[in-house]
Amino acid sequence: MKQSTPDRRLWLKNPLAAFTANDLDAGGGVVLAGGLIAEVLAAGQSPATPCEEVFDAGRHVITPGLVNTHHHFYQTLTRAWAPVANAELFPWLKTLYPVWARLTPKDLRLATTAALAELLLSGCTTAADHHYLFPHGLEDAIDIQVEAVRELGMRATLTRGSMSLGEHDGGLPPQSTVQDPDVILADSERLVAAYHERGDDAVIQIALAPCSPFSVTRELMVESAALAEKLDVRLHTHLAETLDEEDFCREKFGLRTVDYLESVGWLTDRTWLGHGIHFDDAEIARLGAAGTGIAHCPSSNMRLASGTARILDLEAAGVPVGLGVDGSASNDASNMIQEARQALYLQRLRYGAGVSVERALGWATRGSARVLGRESLGEIAPGRQADLALFTLDELRFSGSHDPVAALLLCGADRADRVMVGGQWRVVDGRIPGLDLGALIAEHSSAARRLVNG
Repeated sequence: MKQSTPDRRLWLKNPLAAFTANDLDAGGGVVLAGGLIAEVLAAGQSPATPCEEVFDAGRHVITPGLVNTHHHFYQTLTRAWAPVANAELFPWLKTLYPVWARLTPKDLRLATTAALAELLLSGCTTAADHHYLFPHGLEDAIDIQVEAVRELGMRATLTRGSMSLGEHDGGLPPQSTVQDPDVILADSERLVAAYHERGDDAVIQIALAPCSPFSVTRELMVESAALAEKLDVRLHTHLAETLDEEDFCREKFGLRTVDYLESVGWLTDRTWLGHGIHFDDAEIARLGAAGTGIAHCPSSNMRLASGTARILDLEAAGVPVGLGVDGSASNDASNMIQEARQALYLQRLRYGAGVSVERALGWATRGSARVLGRESLGEIAPGRQADLALFTLDELRFSGSHDPVAALLLCGADRADRVMVGGQWRVVDGRIPGLDLGALIAEHSSAARRLVNG
């Protein structure tokens, strides 16, 4: 595959349509140079200076690279597993924990590669993963994920998750899946030192992510917040996903979820939360005042019957909102363009048909980038990173459609034709160059069967 060299200007010329996630007109295309967007051209405009390369985008709808704010890559190995196909969150987790405790390094490598490949093919260029399982033998889980991200050429926020509150102490997970807090904090510091990159073009970032109120101690939450401030990295956890979690917080800590969050030093703009469904008006206002972000996971929330997040109310209060596909055992896919469609339809059920296609795409791009603290991503504008997704509308599902941008969601796009990260093509003609997808599927499927069968 021929790649553009950093010092050569590439013109993605005259697209069929473009969604920029801002008010810029990109009807004439986008000029890229040095891994950045150099120019955004209105219809009829040409580049200010000649470009060495030109790509005819006349068949393509161009969007910013989609950004996924919440995932559990390892769960691709337990998709559509019959024992939990019809379960809500707590019984779903308790049934799956013993299965996940059998993960091996090879399993995780396959699961991570499968999740990243599926995301990339759906137009996603940046993904956040919440990995909190470190059974014996899997102590280097995040190191394994770093290698997989680099091989596929994506960007990622990899979170050093943790569980320290096992069943013996009133938590949900089995003891075999919990770790000592000192081990967790030491490994968190190691990973930040080894892999965390800063700057607009960062490829790998590390965040700290105790799993949830029902699987970690209050002390670990406090110590993680202090360490994140010391190292200047972000914080992530599940919160307010179900009413069961709300009841747990009341019984265990005597607090509602947002009160608990504030009590452990997490109600800040360093934090983003997975799900964020069950908040009252006052709590939404407090989250907005703090700048705490929300990863909205519509497919998972519907799959587990957890509830519907109040996304428009959260945004109105100043809460940064993005989208996450969540784990592939509660979605059960890793597809960001489909997740934007689900978000559109779920939020229309709550707020009406006035929730626009463009707003939903904005959650998947600029909104998600803001949630992860990556302001250089998620929109098409000069100076932003050249992370782009290009979709074609050649399939039968799009026949008869009129608005190309609306067609992406309303007609159900599920696969990008081309994807670029930092000015480099990572998907070409619907395929990931250098990845034997058939072999990956075969090996991944075999690992999944072994895992669930013990």
